[in-house]
Amino acid sequence: MDDIKKRSNFIRDIIKKDLKEGKNSGRVHTRFPPEPNGYLHIGHAKAVCLNFGLAEEFHGKCNLRFDDTNPTKEESEYVESIKKDVRWLGFDWEKKEYYTSDYFDRLYELAVLLVKKGKAYVCDLNAEEMRKYRGTLKGSGKDSPYRERGIEENLKLLEAMRKGKYEDGSKVLRAKIDMSSPNLNMRDPVIYRILHRKHHRTGNDWCIYPTYDWAHGQSDSIEGITHSICTLEFEDHRPLYDWFIDQLDIHHPQQIEFARLNLTYTVMSKRKLLELVEKKYINGWDDPRIPTLSGVRRRGYTPEAVRNFCTEISVAKADSTVDIALLEYFVREDLNKKAPRVMGVINPLKVVIDNYPDGSSEELTAINNPEDPSKGTRKVPFSKILYIERDDFMEDPPKKFYRLAPGREVRLRYAYFIKCIDVVKDTDGDIIELHCTYDPETKGGDSPDGRRVKATLHWVSAEHSILAEVRLFDRLFIKENPLKLEEGRDFKENLNPDSLKIANNCRLEPSLSAARPGDIYQFERLGYFCADLDSTMKKAVFNRTVTLRDQWAKIKKAGS
Repeated sequence: MDDIKKRSNFIRDIIKKDLKEGKNSGRVHTRFPPEPNGYLHIGHAKAVCLNFGLAEEFHGKCNLRFDDTNPTKEESEYVESIKKDVRWLGFDWEKKEYYTSDYFDRLYELAVLLVKKGKAYVCDLNAEEMRKYRGTLKGSGKDSPYRERGIEENLKLLEAMRKGKYEDGSKVLRAKIDMSSPNLNMRDPVIYRILHRKHHRTGNDWCIYPTYDWAHGQSDSIEGITHSICTLEFEDHRPLYDWFIDQLDIHHPQQIEFARLNLTYTVMSKRKLLELVEKKYINGWDDPRIPTLSGVRRRGYTPEAVRNFCTEISVAKADSTVDIALLEYFVREDLNKKAPRVMGVINPLKVVIDNYPDGSSEELTAINNPEDPSKGTRKVPFSKILYIERDDFMEDPPKKFYRLAPGREVRLRYAYFIKCIDVVKDTDGDIIELHCTYDPETKGGDSPDGRRVKATLHWVSAEHSILAEVRLFDRLFIKENPLKLEEGRDFKENLNPDSLKIANNCRLEPSLSAARPGDIYQFERLGYFCADLDSTMKKAVFNRTVTLRDQWAKIKKAGS
């Protein structure tokens, strides 16, 4: 897609150089290989855009491959959610949908070949013993007592493992590399482990499963991948990736690492997100407060905004953390062009127009989107009793408060000038109603005598408005880096208790009765809001996507 191509990055430069030198016969073939053990998040979106975008730019191919080698954590639900998210971002893998489990037979054959070459052996050390033998960053490991088993014995033991003759954890197949290597990943890593678990695709056909380090490179090779793009934590694994392929003498993709995306005020770990879901700190994987693509989609983010954000942050080799305000900036930029304008009142205060005719109403013309004249206009009803935002009135206002107050005149958007003449309170002294007069000569919001007002308020007709629940989302965590913890502390202690506030008695203009889940609007003066799937015929439900206030735009302007 065009927006993926805007910024140069070191991976694109590598591919250009490879093409110029004629490597891979001029082919570019990438892959996006998620593990189906959770839902995709914004960080995965960066990888999706990168892999599919590069393939598209260089007229190549990109596979969607599910790294399903761990039946204890993987589910078909996650597979379907991942496919939905990739399509939502605007990418199509056509018929190039694969699973590591497609290659279980071939991966096993390659493991047998490695054993026959004397480069792998069956080890009986348990997990604790293996940790001790592995050594540390400062000290070498030591050889397993089973390292020198003969090839025939290893082949028989591996076949017995394959047939399910041993219990979980009792044996593993390990590569025979170098227990003194300074790179711990090269100290005889595990290739296969025993897991008597049902797999979501292969059922009970297998009771041994390949590790990621073993399956990753060989699956890339089987698929003819040219550029295997990974996140930075796999940089230390690259020598192992290369070693396996070199020993097997098969097609050798090039592994390239880039920095993963970190965002302020959230967590990007599937393990931590799963903990929040399972312990019900949030309302599922599509909770609009978390950075999953399901969550941001439900909140009202658009795929265009997410892709433009990924383009802006580009691809780097060093880890960094991006201000979430930048993501919100791109959401606003996109929605400002697309979202229809409507009026809604989140915290309603009743206003009675005393001099407006009883029982009368009229329709006023409102602009749907000033950024796009082709969107036209709509009619909004006006009547004697209205609702305005409670925050738009103060009985005793400070000096720079220009909205409605006793004796003060303001403009109602698309309607008339009104002046407050009386305030009604309940027995507790709380304001429950305002009485105003209107000037019928100011229809449309302009005064024929040229008098000016300092504020324009949004409003809805009480008689015609629809009832709605509005969910006001804020940062999920109170700290910019919720994982920066003192010893013994838990990241969940940094959860924001006010990350969700629900307004139950909101009033919206009647055009919103036609809103369907996923429809996005700008509530004038309030922000962007998305119709939620919890909406019913009796009550509409809207999620606040993002406020109108844009701190990032101010930061960018100040720095320019």
